[in-house]
Order: sequence, then structure tokens, then C-alpha cells
Amino acid sequence: MDTYLVTGAAGFIASRVIGMLLEAGHAVVGVDNMNDAYDVRMKDYRLKNLENQPNFIFHRLDIADRSVFSEKSPLRQQKYEAVINLAARAGVRQSVENPWVYVDTNVTGSLNLLEYCRDLNIHKFILASTSSVYGSEAPLPTPETYSSDLPLQAYAATKKSAEVLCHVYHYLYGLDVTVFRYFTVYGPAPRPDMVMFRLTQWLSEGRTVKVNGDGEQSRGFTYLDDIARGTILGLKPIGYEIINLGGHEVIKINDLIRLFETQTGRKANIQYYPRHPADMATNWANVSKAFKLLDWKPSTGLKEGIAHLVDWYNQERSWASDILTP
Repeated sequence: MDTYLVTGAAGFIASRVIGMLLEAGHAVVGVDNMNDAYDVRMKDYRLKNLENQPNFIFHRLDIADRSVFSEKSPLRQQKYEAVINLAARAGVRQSVENPWVYVDTNVTGSLNLLEYCRDLNIHKFILASTSSVYGSEAPLPTPETYSSDLPLQAYAATKKSAEVLCHVYHYLYGLDVTVFRYFTVYGPAPRPDMVMFRLTQWLSEGRTVKVNGDGEQSRGFTYLDDIARGTILGLKPIGYEIINLGGHEVIKINDLIRLFETQTGRKANIQYYPRHPADMATNWANVSKAFKLLDWKPSTGLKEGIAHLVDWYNQERSWASDILTP
């Protein structure tokens, strides 16, 4: 049984990665600062589903705080096979308003974890990055070889910075690093600021569906379980690699709304707003590298995945209907 340190443990992707690792018979130490970037009830829900499982230990800590990794830290009580850094201050638009907090978690937090790996001789590191690093002019589907030097907002810039730091630690200290550039992920208990939760809630509750732009912008979506499975496959030794994960099933927002109308049985009342300058017009991942290196390919189709999300929402509607959707 291997033990893994997973940061951002109450997060959308991290909580499912932890669940899969536990199901496979491993032990996990989870870390999360439980910040209020979005409604903490969603994080509490995810964490509650993990805390009663054997071989899971949770620490409420902030990876941006260097003292968390000191000699007296509770994180030094186990020997780890790998560190899976899924902690992030996420959100494209929010990063325009407060870039400093993104630097704290995404850059300083990543640096603290890399130093921690060097200090404890942990050989494997996984970093969650983002498709947002590709900017606005990327070819479709986008390969990892395309330039990521011109991000559009602080969120993407801080993720790019973390990628570069990872390469430094690979070069200087031989750390084996898998960087995953996640494209748009969806599934049960998602982030409330993401389109999939918004559409589920707004249609289910008969609220106005707010669309930034004309709705002809598109996104490549991948179901949560496929992403979590791919992340775990990245634990194999590969040196230093940046790998796209997700974004395989592309759909325009207007067409996505129609899918949700079918799944919820509700007609959308749509109100269009100006496009936010930090938003990308589209994203679509070239995932051939993930298939080649990890033998990964997604298995859950969009209609099936949306049905799972709507079913989850209906089960948790008593509180999920009150979650704020900015």
C-alpha cells in the first residue's frame, strides 16, 4: 500500500482522485485550506464523503504558508510515494480582480511543495495546470507543443509559472514531474462558477440562464471520472512531461443549453451579456500524447455525464439550489 499526499483535497478533481486512490487500496493524506473562493458547503460535501473512509487523513493547512512544511509539520509523519498538487486558486475572471491570491497558492504554494519533495527525497510530483495557458490563438485541437507564453489572465500566468518551477526542480534535482493541462471538467459536485453547475441549477430552478457572449463560443468537456483516472495514470515515471487531459468532446454553449433542457425537462430563459475579455472563445484538446504515454482515453460521453450531474443535483437539491452562481 502506497501513501500519497494530495493537496486541494476538498476540491472538485482532487476529491475524486483521492476516492479512486482509496478504492485501489492506497492511503492518502489530504490537505486543503478550505478557503471561501466559492461556497464552502460544496467543499464540505466532498470532504465528508472522504473523511469516514479508512486510510484517509485530512489536514486543514495552507500550502502557501511555508511553515506548514517545517520539521514539526504533521505532514512529516508519513513517507509519501508521490505528491499530487491539485490545490489551486481557480477561476479565470476572478483572477483579474485579485491576482495576488492566485500567486500565493498557485506559485508560492507549488514552490513550497517542490522544496518539500526535495527535502524529503520524494521522487514523483504531479501538477494540475490549465488549458488557459494556450491563450487566444491556439490551433484546434491544441497540442502541448503550441506556445503557452501569452496567457490572457493571472490565473493562467500563475499556472504557467508553476509549470516552469517544476521544470527547474526536475532539471536540478531529478524530480519526476507530470504536468496536466486540464481542459473543462464536469461532473457531480462541481465548482459553482463553472457553466455545468450553473446550467443545472438555473434550469432546474426556473431561473434566468445568463450567457456571456453570443453563446456560439465552445468548450471541450470531459467527465470527472475520466480526468481523475488519467491523473492517477500520471503517477508513472516519465521524467518531465506536459500532458493535455480532457477537452475531447466540444460543444457550443447554445447547444449545451439545449442538452440541459432535455435532461431537466425545462425550457431555458436565456439572457445574453457582453463577452468577458478574459474568456477564451474555444478550447479543444489534442490528447494523443495522453494516449501514447498513459494509454488514456475518456469513456463517458457528454449526454451520459450530464445525466449523472443532473441526477446528483436532484439528490442534493435541498442545499445545492441555494449555492450562489456568480
